[in-house]
Amino acid sequence: MNDPKSTGRTSSDAAARVLIPTSWEVPAIFRDRLGNQVGRQRAMVADGHLLLILHSPPEPDEHDRQGRLFWRLPDGTWKVNCPESPVKSLHGHLKEYRERIEKLEEQEEVARSADEYFQVISDLLPLHRAARNMHAALQIARQEIKDAKDIINFRDEAYDLERTSELLNADAKNELDFIVVCRAEKQAQVSYDMGVSSHRLNVLVAFFFPVATLSSIFGTNLIHGFEDRNSPWLFLAMLASGLVCGLLLTLGITRKARRRK
Repeated sequence: MNDPKSTGRTSSDAAARVLIPTSWEVPAIFRDRLGNQVGRQRAMVADGHLLLILHSPPEPDEHDRQGRLFWRLPDGTWKVNCPESPVKSLHGHLKEYRERIEKLEEQEEVARSADEYFQVISDLLPLHRAARNMHAALQIARQEIKDAKDIINFRDEAYDLERTSELLNADAKNELDFIVVCRAEKQAQVSYDMGVSSHRLNVLVAFFFPVATLSSIFGTNLIHGFEDRNSPWLFLAMLASGLVCGLLLTLGITRKARRRK
């Protein structure tokens, strides 16, 4: 009868070996240091062999990272294992990052609203982190393997990707902050204008309040002789005059606010 613990270890070891193709004759320490998942981006060096564990460019709202393995033999040849991508070289891997960043640059250039800038930032943040960690892994590989021009070039290209994504992220944040500040300034100006208008209306109400109160208490139905004359044209003329006066009063109250705009 099989031991359950032994069976569990066998399946776990098999899952770990899937990350590195069985046809790769890499140093045993590489397989021992890999778990069941890809983990963070990093570089492993042993006996002149280099194994880069990198991530594919992350998609928006993607939580699980897809791993890509790049094995450099002591003679300088490379082998690639990217099961979820048609990438066949480390150069193609970096090119895919660059294309994604350039696409976000185009979106940032045409963005005008806060929602559009926020979308650019949201899509760029995981890409920037991945580029930064990839550059760190290539920097370690550069330090471990001396006089490897190809690794130097890859490291420099990764740094350029990290720097480009960092600058794009800063530009998008600045534009978003500018939009927020402009909206806050406009809202403050509108609130100020409304406060001024409210104050003026309160002054008018206070001025006429005693007359309105006395009229309500004692009444003002005076006999003026126009009760039955030219009905209803006189009433309509009075109503039109009141509307015109109200319009003129409104224009006078809001005149300064319109001049500031």
